[in-house]
Parts: sequence; structure tokens; C-alpha cells
Amino acid sequence: MGDHLREHATGLGLTAAQAAALRELNGPLTMRELAGRMCCEPSNATFVVDRLERQGLVERRPHPTDRRARQLVLTPAGTGLRERLLALLAADSPLAGLGPEQRLALQELLEQALARP
Repeated sequence: MGDHLREHATGLGLTAAQAAALRELNGPLTMRELAGRMCCEPSNATFVVDRLERQGLVERRPHPTDRRARQLVLTPAGTGLRERLLALLAADSPLAGLGPEQRLALQELLEQALARP
């Protein structure tokens, strides 16, 4: 799956980390939330977001309820690039050969594995 993401990220002029961040930004998130979704430290996510911000793909906005926090929001260009990325990832996904029931079973197994202490 990582190779699949890297291949398409490169084609869009992104690093794998930038593509992962775009993939996870499906709505406003704090840096900590994004880092959790990317399975990395907030400082690493900050580095990635800084680059995305310089590219005009993400902007930081004040959090509506927490004065200490900022929310990450995709710009229109970021939203368009995210949509292209998601379409590319879905078009030739390594999981495309699985049927709906198989994908559901895989999802359930992965969720069980991640829920273990």
C-alpha cells in the first residue's frame, strides 16, 4: 500500500508524507489530529504541513472553540489535488481485486488487530 501511495504521490509532485496528509484531511483537523491519522509525531506532521502550506494547498485557521489550537483546512487547490489523488489511489488499488464482502472482512480484521492492547 505504501508503494502504491508513493507512486501516485510522485506523479502529482508530492512526497508520500504530503500525499498521506492530503488523503487524511477530509475536513478541518488540528495538527495533533492529523499526526494521529498519519501515525507520526506532531512535529513531523508540522514539517509536512509547512510544505503543503507553502504550495498553497493547506492553510491554518483559528480553531472555533480552542483559542490555543489552529485548524488545518484545504484550500480550493488542495481540495482539487486531494480529489485527484483519491481517484488515482482508488483506480488501481491493490485491494481492487477484492469483492465488497472481502473488503468488509478485511476492514473488520484490521480494526480488531488495531484494537488489541
